[in-house]
Amino acid sequence: MKALVLSGGAGTRLRPITHTSAKQLVPVANKPVLFYGLESIAAAGITEVGMIVGDTAAEIEEAVGDGSAFGLEVTYIPQERPLGLAHAVLIAREFLADDDFVMYLGDNFIVGGIRDLVEGFRANRPDAQILLTHVPDPRSFGVAELDRAGQVIGLEEKPEHPKSDLALVGVYLFTPVIHEAVRAVKPSWRGELEITHAIQYLIDTRADVRSTVIQGYWKDTGNVDDMLEVNRTVLEGLERRIDGEVDDVSEAVGRVVVEQGARIVNSRIVGPAVIGSGTTVVDSYIGPFTSIAENCRITDSELEFSIVLRDSSLDGVGRIESSLIGRHAEVSPANGLPSAHRLVIGDHSKVQIRS
Repeated sequence: MKALVLSGGAGTRLRPITHTSAKQLVPVANKPVLFYGLESIAAAGITEVGMIVGDTAAEIEEAVGDGSAFGLEVTYIPQERPLGLAHAVLIAREFLADDDFVMYLGDNFIVGGIRDLVEGFRANRPDAQILLTHVPDPRSFGVAELDRAGQVIGLEEKPEHPKSDLALVGVYLFTPVIHEAVRAVKPSWRGELEITHAIQYLIDTRADVRSTVIQGYWKDTGNVDDMLEVNRTVLEGLERRIDGEVDDVSEAVGRVVVEQGARIVNSRIVGPAVIGSGTTVVDSYIGPFTSIAENCRITDSELEFSIVLRDSSLDGVGRIESSLIGRHAEVSPANGLPSAHRLVIGDHSKVQIRS
């Protein structure tokens, strides 16, 4: 069995972060989201991975390499532009050959991994298996309709009027029969070859399509709120480890990780929280559910329920919470009068200011 990991896409909902970084490499608890998926694939006993890459291919390849760090063998498959999940299967035909495979969206996060799902698929081997979960607003997802017996009878992609609250999770399991289906479908109104249409083709041709409603935690980390929520979930499982320097007047309370080379000076860290290597925290408070990446400097500030990417600084900015701060960012107070905010904001940004 092989894996097909989708790591293309523009990441528009995470802009401006994704103007300069692949969305799959935005870190959760100081580790890229993509890495959690690759670890899950390896834990399921799969070693051959095809990686669909787009405009951020160079960055993905630099981060993942040949896959050996994960116990995998990675083959990169370029996709000229994001033309849909079914298109990804179409262009991966040579790599996939006639093997069964799991298709995994690289910006999705599933607590507990996929080992049990893969083992169940191997044992029963339906033509296709989809994962579903209840969501409060299914209009942003592929949505499944089930009959009274729980059998999948219909799929819709981002419907305006959903027929259920069951969204497709970004993990699919297929036998080679899917190749006929992706060749048969036509582009949707979005101009993409939808995997929902391909699976609907299988349903219409009476293939064995099964579904599992997962009870565990799943997130599509495509926006800031979901990134912060996944970060919170991962940090919940943190084990305390102090490898860096915490001076005598500082406190590290609870499940706190201070990586080697990090320095905590006259500050209070309340876990769960992680402080990356080379980062310095001075005269500051770092609250729960916060991840600060490597080589940052936090001075005279308060930070809680947030993610700070590498090489960034916060200096004298009071309290910040529920925030995602990009790489090489500088956050500092404005000087002088009149009292005003000075902003340099990229396209598609969202800023909330309390006067």
